Amino acid sequence: MDQQYISEPVSPAGQYLNSSVLSISIINVWEAKEPIDDSQAVWQLGTHFLPISPRFSSIMVTGKHGKKRWKRVQVVPEEHVKVPVFPTGLTPNLYDEHLENYISEIAMEPFPQSRPLWEIHIFKYPTSNAAGNWIFKLHHSLGDGFSLMGALLSCLKRADDPSLSPTLPSVGLNARRRDIENQRNSLLSTVSKFFSLASNTISDIFESIKKSTLIKDDQSPIWSGNDGVEFSPFTTTTITFSLHDIKQIKLRLNVTINDVITGIIFLGSRLYTEEVSKGKSNKTDPTALVLLNTRMIRSYKSVQEMLRPNTNAPWGNLFAFLHVPFPKLSDTNISSEPLEFIRETHKTIKRKRRSAAVYFMGCFYEIIRKVRGHEAVAKLIYKTIKNSSMGISNIIGPVEQVAFENQIIKGMYFIVVGVPQSVSIGILSYNESLRLAVIAEKNFIDAQKFKASVVNAFKIMFKAACKNPP
Repeated sequence: MDQQYISEPVSPAGQYLNSSVLSISIINVWEAKEPIDDSQAVWQLGTHFLPISPRFSSIMVTGKHGKKRWKRVQVVPEEHVKVPVFPTGLTPNLYDEHLENYISEIAMEPFPQSRPLWEIHIFKYPTSNAAGNWIFKLHHSLGDGFSLMGALLSCLKRADDPSLSPTLPSVGLNARRRDIENQRNSLLSTVSKFFSLASNTISDIFESIKKSTLIKDDQSPIWSGNDGVEFSPFTTTTITFSLHDIKQIKLRLNVTINDVITGIIFLGSRLYTEEVSKGKSNKTDPTALVLLNTRMIRSYKSVQEMLRPNTNAPWGNLFAFLHVPFPKLSDTNISSEPLEFIRETHKTIKRKRRSAAVYFMGCFYEIIRKVRGHEAVAKLIYKTIKNSSMGISNIIGPVEQVAFENQIIKGMYFIVVGVPQSVSIGILSYNESLRLAVIAEKNFIDAQKFKASVVNAFKIMFKAACKNPP
C-alpha cells in the first residue's frame, strides 16, 4: 500500500457509521430561486467543494490489524455529479412527487466503497417550492452535521453582498459546557446536588444500555418495528415555521429554541397517534433519540479551524444520543396548559444534559470496541436507534439569504437517511425561518396527516403563549 497517500486513521465513530450493519448518510437540499445552470457543475465542484477537506478526496481502506484509514485518491467529478432526467412540461406538484421519489431512491443506494463517499445531484425541474434543487448526499462517516454543514456553507456567499461570507449566529457558550460548569459549582456548594447528579447519571447509563440491548419502544402509529426499515422507501415532507414565532414561545417559557421545537414535535406526534388510532386505546410510551453536539464551543468555526490540531471544535463525528421520552398526552394538558408539554420536554433534556452518562457511554463503547471490535459497537448503536420511535437532529444555518455562484438559495433543509426508524426529523434554521424535514416510512405513516398534526401542535402552543405573555 502506497503510504504517501494514506492520511489520518478513520475515527471509531466513522467506522461505526460505515459498517456491515450501519450506513448512515446526510442529505442536504438547497432550493434554488431561479432555474439551475448545471453547465459549470463539474468546474464548480473542483473549485469550491473538493478543496474544503481531504475527506472529500479519500476512501476508507483497511490496513494492518484491520485498522481503517483514509486514503487519498484521484477524484473523477463526473462520477459524483448526477443530473436526473424526467419528462418536461409537468406541473410543479408532479415534479414534487418526482423529487420526493428521487430522494428516497438515492437514499437507499449504497455508496461504492471504491470512491469518496459523497454525491451531488442536480434536480433541474420546477417544484412547488423552488425552480430547481441541489441535493448533496454525504456519508455520515465523513463528519457529523456540524462538520458537513460547515463545509457546505463555506461554498456560499451572502445574497445581498457576494463579497461576504454567510453570517452564522453565535450560539454562546455551549449548553453542555454551561451545565458542566454549573455542576462544578453545585458540587462545591451542595452535597445533595452531587448525589442527584450521580443518581441521574446512573439512571441514564442503565437506560442507554437497556435501549442498546433489551428494551424497545412499543409498536405504535409512529413506529412499525419492521426489520430493514432503513432500506424501505420513505416520503419526505417539510414544515416551515417563522423563527420569530418560535422565539416568542421561547421567551414566554424561558427555554431554548430546541426545547420549543422538540416539544412541538412531541405534541404533534401524540396528536397524530390519537387521530390514526381512531379512538382505540394507545397507551404507548415512545422515546426519541435527540442528538447532542458534544463540542465545547462558543460559536461556529471555519473548516480551516476545524481541521487544525487541538481545536475546540474539531472536524468529525462528535455527538451523543439523549433518550427523551414523549410527555403524556391528556385532555387537561391540551385544553388548559398545552405549554406544559414544552416545559416537561425542557426539564427532561436539561436533566439529561447535566448527566455525565453521555461520557460514560462513550467509554463503554470504547471498551467494547477494544475487546470485540468496531462491528460490535455498530450493532449496539443500530439497536439503540432501532429501539427508539424517532430521531431528531438539528443544525443552525445562515442568518441571511445566501447564494451559490450568484444563484440565490430560496430555502434549505436536511435529512438523515439509512436509520432504522419509521420517522426521522431534521431541523435547520435559515434566513429567519425554521425548517423541519420529516422522512416517514412509506405505506405505514401518512406523512401529510403527520405534518398537519405538527402544524396544529404549533398553533396550539403559539396561541397559548400569546394569550399569556410573560
